[in-house]
This record gives sequence, C-alpha cells and structure tokens, in this order.
Amino acid sequence: MHRSIRAIAGIGACAALLTGCAFGGGGATEATTDPDEDVTLTFQSLAFQDATIQATQDIVDAWNADHPETQVDVVQGSWDNVHDQLVTQFQGGEAPDIIHNEASDMTGFAQDGYLADLSPYLSDDVVDSVGQGIWDSVSIGDEVFAAPTVMQSYVVFANTAAFEAAGVDVPTGDELSWDALRETAQQLTADGSFGLGWGLRQPTAPFMNLALGFDGTFFDVADDGSATIDVGEGELAVPEAVHAMAYEDASLDPVTLTQSGGDVLPGFLGGQYAMYVGGSYLAQQIADSAPEGFEWTVLPPLAGSNGSAQGTSPQTLSVPAESEHVDRAAAFIDYFMQADNLAAIGEGDCLIPASETARAELETATEGQTGWAEMLASGSTLEAAPFQLASDYPQWKDQYATPAFQEYLAGTITLEELQQRLADGWDQVG
Repeated sequence: MHRSIRAIAGIGACAALLTGCAFGGGGATEATTDPDEDVTLTFQSLAFQDATIQATQDIVDAWNADHPETQVDVVQGSWDNVHDQLVTQFQGGEAPDIIHNEASDMTGFAQDGYLADLSPYLSDDVVDSVGQGIWDSVSIGDEVFAAPTVMQSYVVFANTAAFEAAGVDVPTGDELSWDALRETAQQLTADGSFGLGWGLRQPTAPFMNLALGFDGTFFDVADDGSATIDVGEGELAVPEAVHAMAYEDASLDPVTLTQSGGDVLPGFLGGQYAMYVGGSYLAQQIADSAPEGFEWTVLPPLAGSNGSAQGTSPQTLSVPAESEHVDRAAAFIDYFMQADNLAAIGEGDCLIPASETARAELETATEGQTGWAEMLASGSTLEAAPFQLASDYPQWKDQYATPAFQEYLAGTITLEELQQRLADGWDQVG
C-alpha cells in the first residue's frame, strides 16, 4: 500500500485532475480550484466528547490562521444518524467537503463511487506513519477512500485492589492469552463476585474483530465487495471461550452477556467483577465515574494462537468525489493527520491514534496515567478485518449473525448450530 500510494502521488497534476471521478459514481466535477480563489470548506465532525470537540476546533482554528485562502467551517453531526444523513446528502449532491465517519460505514459509499481517491494528496510522512493493516481498512485496490484517524481496541480493565485481596498477581507482559484470562477469572471468582463481566448484547463486532487473534477472518472479499464465508475454528474461538467461562467455569457473569458495556460498567466499579472487557474508549468513563480510591489498570492485549491481532474500523476523514475542492479538502485532511493533532484527538476520546508517530506523542503526553501505555500498545496490532469490506455485511450482521451469537451465548443453540447459522445466513444475503 505504501508503494502504491507513492506511485500514484508521483503522477502529479494529472492525477489531481482525475481524482474527482476516481470511482465514477458520484457525479464528480473537476477536483482542483484556482489557487488564488478564496473558498470555505464544510467539515462535518462527529466529535461528541467536550475535549475532542475542543481539540477538533483547535485544529481547524490553527489551519484557518495559516490558510486564509482555504477556510474550514465545522458543522456538527451525530453518530446516531450519520449513515442516513450521508445517503441523503450524496443523493442530493449536498455532501460536506470533509466527512467524519468510520471506515466500515464509508466502504459502501466508496464502492458506489461517492468518495474521492485521497492517495495523490497524502504526504509521505502521513503514509509512512500508518501501518499497512490500517490502510487496508480504508482502501479498495490502490485507491484510498478515507484517511484513518483514531481507533478503538477491546481491552481488559482490571480492579487491582480485587486482585490484591484475592492474592492474584496482575498479569503483565506484552500479551495476555485467552487461557490466562480464563485461569485468572477463575481465581478471582468467589463470595458471589465474578472474575469477569462483559457486556455482549451486541456480540458480532467484538467476536469478529478479536477473531483475528486466532487467524479467524470469516470472509474472503473481492474488490467489488462480493465475498465468500468460511466459519472454522478460528472464527469460533472467541465465542467458544466466552461460553466456557460463563457456563463451565462460572467465572463470567452470564447476566452481562445480555447487557451493553455501559450496563456492566457500574458492576465493575462497584466490585462485582474484578475484570471487565470493553472498548478502550471506556477508560474515560472509568476515570470520570470511578468512586474515590478505586484502583484500576488495563491488562496486556488479548492474544490467541495468532498473537494479539485485532480488527479495527477506524474513524476516518473522506472527501466526496463530486466536491469542487478535492485538492484543498485533502490538504486539510493531511494537516489533520499530523502527529500532534491526532494525539490530541486520541487523548480527548481515549482512543488510539492510527499514526505511529501520534501514538508515540500521546504516550509521552500521558506518561504515568492509568491504562494508556497498555491501550497504546494494542495500536500496533490493529488491522483491517475482511468483513469491513464485504458489501452485504451490515445486513448479515443485523439479520443473522447477531441473533445467532446471542442464542449461542444464551445456551439455546450449540457451537455447531452457530457455525451453520452464520454460513447459511450469508448464503441468504449473498
């Protein structure tokens, strides 16, 4: 991917002129503008944490101060309705010049031709600072439909006081195997308290992203989004481990399997669970909500037979193919991707910058703060999961995968029946 981005970038002005119609489906216009013309770009941001809203505005203000000819105007959007809003905006030719969303949701728009190829405009510094696996999550062939900004990983939060009271050592090192997690959860289960709580009301994303640690990919996806499914041992390893902890060991509270992560958090903070699995962004809620004196940390990244790899759908910035100012919007995105900017965004959201240089800067800025070193360590193993590029994935997830995983976690179907349900469901939508 790095080589192909540089190769495209080397084509120069000719590529810039063609970028607006890179995918051919959005009714593109010419991508470049008169450099002497003053323009204002709209930037639809989905930032919602106060610190991230401020960090975003600070980046825009700094850009505007240095680029009087290209001003950026922030328009607030919402994660709750961004997909439907973008559908309406693209169909009406009114999409913002700079779009904040996440990779898995933007893939369909890219496949339908609505997004510009950013590869001619991204600087070598930006390209080199982001790992290949993350670029794969925002690319179709050699074309880059979005720039990845920040990501979440699934991590294990630990009540260190509960470990101490039980005489159990807090795991350390580069990785935490699933077997070690299971053994630790058993050791911490006593007196009506469970070793682990995990809100899995929506189990599909965590199970499929964590499956990469067992080399479980689920899908083989072509560039056009068509895919074939293969559900084997690697794909089933995580739900099987969760099921065993809940029903064989009784070390994972089965009630939490029907709850959201937010529902389970109070139990962790109240001492009902010594460990708690959730998205890394929950570190901010723990820091804000924990009772006085609550001692916690983040354990090393979970690792399966294939190491600690996890799938990720990074937050992204994209440009509509039909924009009259693709070149200027892409220049702002390249600026947004600078290490200090992504570090500020990541710190505000308790998320992991996609850029290695930004992760290093954030690690320095947060030195000594609980959990940050462990969360940032997981950033180097985050990569694209094939399901993110499968065009029928959203329908399969909602109609077949999520209900099947839920029934398996409830004990109403077997592992073999889960395997069959997942494969048959894909045949229905494919």
